[in-house]
Amino acid sequence: MEPVHASVPGEKTKITTSLVDTASAAIQTFGPPNKIHQHLCVFHMYADDMTRQVEAHHYCCNVNEDMRQCLIYDRPEPDARLIGVEYIVTEDLFLTLPDSEKPLWHSHEYEVKSGVLFMPGVPGPVERQDLDKMAKTYGKAIHFWQVDKGDELPLGLPHVMMALTRDGQLYPNLARDMENRYGVTFEKEKMNRANMEGLVHGVHPKANAAGIGLKTVLREIECKPSGISSLEPVPRAPK
Repeated sequence: MEPVHASVPGEKTKITTSLVDTASAAIQTFGPPNKIHQHLCVFHMYADDMTRQVEAHHYCCNVNEDMRQCLIYDRPEPDARLIGVEYIVTEDLFLTLPDSEKPLWHSHEYEVKSGVLFMPGVPGPVERQDLDKMAKTYGKAIHFWQVDKGDELPLGLPHVMMALTRDGQLYPNLARDMENRYGVTFEKEKMNRANMEGLVHGVHPKANAAGIGLKTVLREIECKPSGISSLEPVPRAPK
């Protein structure tokens, strides 16, 4: 399975649009995106189909010591597509979640200790400090754009994504492509991280989709009356 880079439909950006962008960038402030402080690179799998694996470039910021939030792109270039988001929490915070919520979250211990999760261009000692923390976290990832199918736009329902949890899951060609582009060797990193500590309580049995598939579905429901005329549901067209 090779990465798919389909072009996004639409007219090429006009000079007038670029000028407006430049002007607004000089005037406005961008607090939330300016807090992004790190680039994490790894792979995600669809929760309902482990054979669908995609490269996921996370651009993250810390909300506090127990939570960080990430924008996910399909590649690190300026024309990359925003394909999803991920929320990352510490083990302690994850354990406070309701059991019904836990299956939506995946563990990061294997990703980190296997060497597959890394921070491009960051010196080893600096990277190690953050990876020691990441190995003890869980993430909730939602993808909106099925780039592996070659979709030109974000079509369909959002998908819950999962992470690698054991050897043999990742397609070798995806691993080799990533290693060649970034000059890393996952096996070497795996040996370097062999003594890292993982989750204190071990991987929770309800995490990682509780070992089964999860699929997002859409169903119709009747909107509850609000008592406010302007907020009442619009009548449906007759069938």
